[in-house]
Amino acid sequence: MHRIIPAATLVWCFQIVVSYAQPNVLLIISDDQAWTDYSFMGHPDIRTPNLDRLASESAVFRHGYVPTALCRPSLMSLITGQYAHRHGVTGNDPSPKYAPRGSDLAIKRRAQLISKIDQWQTLPSLLHEKGYFSHQSGKWWEGSFKRGGFTHGMTRGFPNPGGRHGDEGLKIGREGLQPCKDFIDQMIKQDAPFFMWYAPFMPHTPHTPPHRIVKKYMDYHPVSIANYYAMCEWFDETCGSLIGYLETKKIRDNTLIIYVGDNGWIQDPENRGYAPRSKQTPYEAGVRQPVLFSWPSKIRPQERQERISSIDLFPTILEATGARSVPSPGINLLDHLIEETRIDREAVFGEGFAHDIADLENPEATLLYRWCVENQWKLLLTYDGEVNRYQTTHPRTEKRPQLFDLARDPHECRNLASRHPDIVEAMVKKIDAWYPVVRRNVQKVY
Repeated sequence: MHRIIPAATLVWCFQIVVSYAQPNVLLIISDDQAWTDYSFMGHPDIRTPNLDRLASESAVFRHGYVPTALCRPSLMSLITGQYAHRHGVTGNDPSPKYAPRGSDLAIKRRAQLISKIDQWQTLPSLLHEKGYFSHQSGKWWEGSFKRGGFTHGMTRGFPNPGGRHGDEGLKIGREGLQPCKDFIDQMIKQDAPFFMWYAPFMPHTPHTPPHRIVKKYMDYHPVSIANYYAMCEWFDETCGSLIGYLETKKIRDNTLIIYVGDNGWIQDPENRGYAPRSKQTPYEAGVRQPVLFSWPSKIRPQERQERISSIDLFPTILEATGARSVPSPGINLLDHLIEETRIDREAVFGEGFAHDIADLENPEATLLYRWCVENQWKLLLTYDGEVNRYQTTHPRTEKRPQLFDLARDPHECRNLASRHPDIVEAMVKKIDAWYPVVRRNVQKVY
């Protein structure tokens, strides 16, 4: 006689199996997109239906931050779990002021900068110890994908032609998703857990969206704005296609999807570049980013009010996969997400350096900012590090501390430092404890 097992018991058994299975991890990284530029973040025009849906299924941190507002150091922090002043990749390029492009010295310094990744145990390498395979696509500066510990990937890397920040990897999204889909199919066939780095060159310039999308925005916005808005929507489409593929393959429930941007952007309405106080800067439009965590079998959709940093993703992914933990300044958020408990964090910290690195062994040579967010307060300190290119991005006309009340002034229009010297003093001490500046060539301004 066969015993009939109640449906509720079968569901419970399935949940137990899922809860103990190693999750796949998909890390989606937007490239040059402001925290405001999503429908789910309240933008009145930009359409992001796929990311809106992901947000509805996620733990949503609307007040997330990246520790620096420049793509290469920001991505390096994601892969190593370290701040830029620790991992050493503080800018995008060795300064051409001291080593002209194409010179033997420039080539040597590019290789020296890439070699900094060899000092760290990267996220893919730690996951590989637990049986994970990993795939790189999109933006990647640190040589070949193999240099970062990925088992699979698209970027060939320096010294190959076009190997500055992605080469073949930059085709992902703009030219379809087939390499990602092929990797997913291979992992399913091997019954292996995987980690996927999806960092398409989107909505980053060049802003070349399909006409079918850009025409939606052309009647109401200047051409540069319409193109940027359309790029955000095009990027959203690719995210929907990739997540949809996980659903089609029936592996979505046990896939942890994390969404974050590398840095912010305000589109200049008159040309193709960015407006002031956005990319490269420590203002909210440069460093604030929404962060989403979606794992249907483990994390209930929820709105989170705490401020977190992308530095937290490294220990959180290690915990979720059961990988070996290594020292990192980030906070493991997993239990807080699953149990919906408050994250006990005193402050979020960040830093800003020049785009061009003057001294590969002295981060402070190009240090421009240190900053801290605590409760509603944000303190920004300015330094005299050298700026080669992009001098108009960093006018540094205000040398004094800048204190903003983000609850009342989210776009940082009013400097309240002179009204609250006690708050400034307390936050300066916390910044100094986090990252003490000791180089003599840096002028303290407080």
